[in-house]
Amino acid sequence: MSAAGTSKKGALRLDRSTSEGTFSLDGQTFDVENNVLVLGDDTECLVIDAPHDLGAIAEVVGDRRVVAVVCTHAHDDHVRLAPAAGERFAAPVLLHRDDLALWTLTHPAAAPTELLEDGQVITVAGTEVHVLHTPGHSPGSVCLYVPALETVITGDTLFAGGPGATGRSFSDFPTIITSIRERIFALPPATTVVPGHGGTTTVGDEAPHLQEWIDRGH
Repeated sequence: MSAAGTSKKGALRLDRSTSEGTFSLDGQTFDVENNVLVLGDDTECLVIDAPHDLGAIAEVVGDRRVVAVVCTHAHDDHVRLAPAAGERFAAPVLLHRDDLALWTLTHPAAAPTELLEDGQVITVAGTEVHVLHTPGHSPGSVCLYVPALETVITGDTLFAGGPGATGRSFSDFPTIITSIRERIFALPPATTVVPGHGGTTTVGDEAPHLQEWIDRGH
């Protein structure tokens, strides 16, 4: 595990580390490294996704109160430990309703605590976090926009260099392109993009390449 800090403004911050594990879907399994993201201040926080290592998440959380475990989407490398994290931190687990079918592939006997809605506002450390429904990588993928940090947490919807993968079940390339164009690229160009894997970028750096992605088809 490696740890790093991200943008800070006042008491609010987005802390990051990484954890290694696997992603499985459609009968195939791949090794992956996920970002562990925790948004908050010194007192309370949101855990964003719960991948492979509960200890790695707990290390970033520290002694803060967890307001919620928010799932950007329901692929197993993002939600495998979500129920366990909810129990450990005594926090609700939030997922968009359109990803329930994916969720049940990993957790057939455990449901999310609450269902996310497009436009919902989650408050942590006195700061608004806006839920943007961005389907395509999965039907219920969401991004979390934090105006106070000029940051959008994109899960697997947008990375440095292009959109998330859409070659597997429950995904669709034209849909993810629409989500990126209409929801993410509508944000200010200086907005930092923090994905579920890999490094950060900005809306302004990625937006000029949209047509290239459309032309290449991924």
